[in-house]
Amino acid sequence: MSTNNTTTSAYTDFHLQFIAGEWQTGKDDSSNTNTNPYNGDTLVEIQQATKDQLNEAYDAASQTQEAWAKQTPATRAAVLYKVVNILDQRQEEIVDWLIKESGSTRIKAMVEFSATRAITLEAATFPNRVHGEIRPSNTPGKENFIYREPIGVVAVISPWNFPLHLTQRSIAPALALGNAVVLKPASDTPVTGGLLLAKVFEEAGLPKGLLNVVVGSGSEIGDAIVEHKAPSLVSFTGSTSVGKHIGELANGGEYIKQVALELGGNSPFVVLKDADIEQAVKAAAFGKFLHQGQICIAINRVIVEDEIYDDFVERFLAHVKTLNVGDPNKQDTAVGPIINAKQVKSLKEKIAKAQEEGAKMILSGEIQGQVVPPHIFTEVTREMDLSRNEVFGPLVGIIRAKDEDDALSIANDSMYGLSSAVFTADMQKGLRFARGIRAGMTHINDISVNDESNTPFGGEKNSGIGRFNGEWVLEEFTRTHWISMQNEPREYPF
Repeated sequence: MSTNNTTTSAYTDFHLQFIAGEWQTGKDDSSNTNTNPYNGDTLVEIQQATKDQLNEAYDAASQTQEAWAKQTPATRAAVLYKVVNILDQRQEEIVDWLIKESGSTRIKAMVEFSATRAITLEAATFPNRVHGEIRPSNTPGKENFIYREPIGVVAVISPWNFPLHLTQRSIAPALALGNAVVLKPASDTPVTGGLLLAKVFEEAGLPKGLLNVVVGSGSEIGDAIVEHKAPSLVSFTGSTSVGKHIGELANGGEYIKQVALELGGNSPFVVLKDADIEQAVKAAAFGKFLHQGQICIAINRVIVEDEIYDDFVERFLAHVKTLNVGDPNKQDTAVGPIINAKQVKSLKEKIAKAQEEGAKMILSGEIQGQVVPPHIFTEVTREMDLSRNEVFGPLVGIIRAKDEDDALSIANDSMYGLSSAVFTADMQKGLRFARGIRAGMTHINDISVNDESNTPFGGEKNSGIGRFNGEWVLEEFTRTHWISMQNEPREYPF
């Protein structure tokens, strides 16, 4: 893949909104000061959008969607393939934005870029993969046709932790399948979560009005983007509390909408007594501290069988002590900055609460600005806050399990069910254990942080509704239309 940017001018004018195919200034009185979470530098000042501008975006999406849906599969696919080419040409530029806007380490930024590229390439195949069916009828002379058709206008509300990928995961399939999109990116990452992708799609030749990026405050457009009559589907990735609110708005207002919700997680990482401890230690460190633990599928609870608990803790502590913390732009940095001051405050409160509840802090470090070094707690129990709730930071509790059955019980003792992992030398035992976990995804001898463009991504319980990626997202972003054809006169009883 090419990473040569020497002949490509960098994108500019990220202070503007992308509405109805035009770059325009926001008209709200408020502005979004977009800053670098590592050094506090201001990246861009964005005048925010009003509800009227949101309406303008929805009008444009509604007016252009039907014509786009009628385009040939090859035409829609060609735009997506062009997007892939542009991503390749601008890789360095995009990675740089991920580092400076979202606080991604260079390692994480490359992971995110690759995931974004992969889902775009997968989406380019969707126009030729969506299909209907013909079903028999018990009525003489009748044929039943089941069509898969574009759902229409899709509202996308994307998060700040993997802003590029988790935005593209919705908009690329939506557009590929003949829909139009109105996107509200997270306030912390308006560029990598939306405006940057708008530039890419514009350069790729996507017709005007099909993709709209509206940067605005939650108080002005947060509810309105869901309640508007135009979208048939609301795709949201974020916290469970906000997801519940969106679900209520989508189903309790004047216009009922479908929802695709990928919400919070509390991923268990189980190490059984026959596991390769050294490999499990390395996996636990990467799966916990990648992007400072600010990932919905990050390891949240490490659960270790009693027989190997002390050995695992000793080796895990030694390994985590070797991780480099600080400047996310350095090649060898493992742990960079937390996204904002509010999140740092929350993590400080979690550290204090863990100690109050009796957890033993065996590793800590000085919090400098928004850089929080790894914190490890042992003697954690399933009742503690560190176990019950999503951490979303570089803090981890290690729980002692009496045996395999106890480990499974602890793993399932959560209102969340997004991702999970188990380490064992016995693959059949691992498969049996994995199938016992109530989660959307479980990985044997690997980390909970896995996302492949051709596999179903989503959760159970309070972790969400629906699935992304591959053929599963085809279901989410299309509607089913049954059309019957009566080929000969039917006899009616009256």
